Amino acid sequence: MKTYINNTFVILLLLLSSCGISKEILLPTKDIPNNFREIFKIDSNSIGKLPVNEFFSTMAIRNLIDSALIRNIDLQLALKNIDAAELILKRTKLVNLPELNLQVTANSNRPSDNSLNGLSASQFLKTRHIEDFNANLTLSWEADIWGKISRQKDIAYASYLQSAEAKKAIQTHIVASIASGFYRLLMLDAQLNVAERSVELNKNTLKMIKMQFNAGQVTSLAVQQAEAQLLKVSQLLPQLNQEINIQENALSMLTGRFPTAIERSTTLSQLNIPEQLTLGIPATMLSIRPDVKNVELDLTISNANVGIANAKLYPSLVISASGGLNAFKASSWFNIPASLFGVVGGGITQPIFQRGALKTQFKLAQIEREQTVLRFRQTIIAAVVEVSNEQAKLVNLKNEYIIAQQRVKTLQLAVQNSDLLFRSGMANYLEVITAQGNLLQGELDLTSLKTAQLNASVGLYRALGGGWQ
Repeated sequence: MKTYINNTFVILLLLLSSCGISKEILLPTKDIPNNFREIFKIDSNSIGKLPVNEFFSTMAIRNLIDSALIRNIDLQLALKNIDAAELILKRTKLVNLPELNLQVTANSNRPSDNSLNGLSASQFLKTRHIEDFNANLTLSWEADIWGKISRQKDIAYASYLQSAEAKKAIQTHIVASIASGFYRLLMLDAQLNVAERSVELNKNTLKMIKMQFNAGQVTSLAVQQAEAQLLKVSQLLPQLNQEINIQENALSMLTGRFPTAIERSTTLSQLNIPEQLTLGIPATMLSIRPDVKNVELDLTISNANVGIANAKLYPSLVISASGGLNAFKASSWFNIPASLFGVVGGGITQPIFQRGALKTQFKLAQIEREQTVLRFRQTIIAAVVEVSNEQAKLVNLKNEYIIAQQRVKTLQLAVQNSDLLFRSGMANYLEVITAQGNLLQGELDLTSLKTAQLNASVGLYRALGGGWQ
């Protein structure tokens, strides 16, 4: 009979081990385009692969980024999340090890004299107390037949990698924010310079109109109009100074410092717009972008959860053993080998009444995996769209900037001509004020367009996955 039971147990183990749960990792990357929109020349090179110090040539931006990588609070929190995920991963690697516990107990029981235990103790042991002293080691181990435990390790490892990708995503955001913030600061400096020159120009115009008023050539209305125009332009100075202070404070916060002045030894006019920025191919971008890698790891976790939910439908095999010392007298507790005992057992547990709930959990895990696949595809499409948008910005902003430059040149000539015509009495003061106002707005627009081009290049760099290398 004993041989029959052992043979049956061995056959059952072989049957269980021969079964398996197939892995299904679905990656919706088959229909990724070979190139980005309106890019007809395939080039495997991508600016997204460039290190930060190679992409940004301005030393002031590099210094701000270096400071942020050390002091930024969000990055420091991300590093702590990586440390926590690493500890969880180490703990999960020990899940499949046998569980071993040491237990030491000593009990004293005084049964009733009218109870069976009390009568037996008084008759045979000549005592009214029943004592028990026990010291044992208990071992328990579940065989990972269906991969339930190994998939828990897969989840922990994917979560650890996600924490690293989250840190990369934060870094790319910080790098792009610092560069864009610095470019905006230079734009505000340039606009402040434009406003100051416009103030001087309007002051000269006001002087000239006052001289003509004193000579009886114009009315007081002309003086009032010129004064109002001067005040309007002067109003820009405190506004721009306020925005400069706010932008410096924002950059200080990104670099983990209290508000302070930002060093900038360059001007907006000294910066050059990159002529050629290589995009590479979408597949390269997907292998670099942290958000895409993060969703791909979500798919790995979802797939592992499906495997775990499926494994719960099958029997689980647990092997246990215990052994140690046991005695009913303290004096004979450590009497070896008389006090030694040991128990070894193995059990197979198959859920029956919970099977319906477990099947539902398995189906839910499958649905969640399908949702993750859809989110993965959505993230891929959004990433390709983002790159295409930034590329379109660069192309169209360049054309718009060329037109704006021509417009400013025309307005500068108009201001010169209006001044000459006004002095000779061939133009009125309104034409002079209008020409000066148009020139002011044109020069402000020109600085905004150049900054927009610089920001678009940064946006393209980040969209292609650059910023964390």
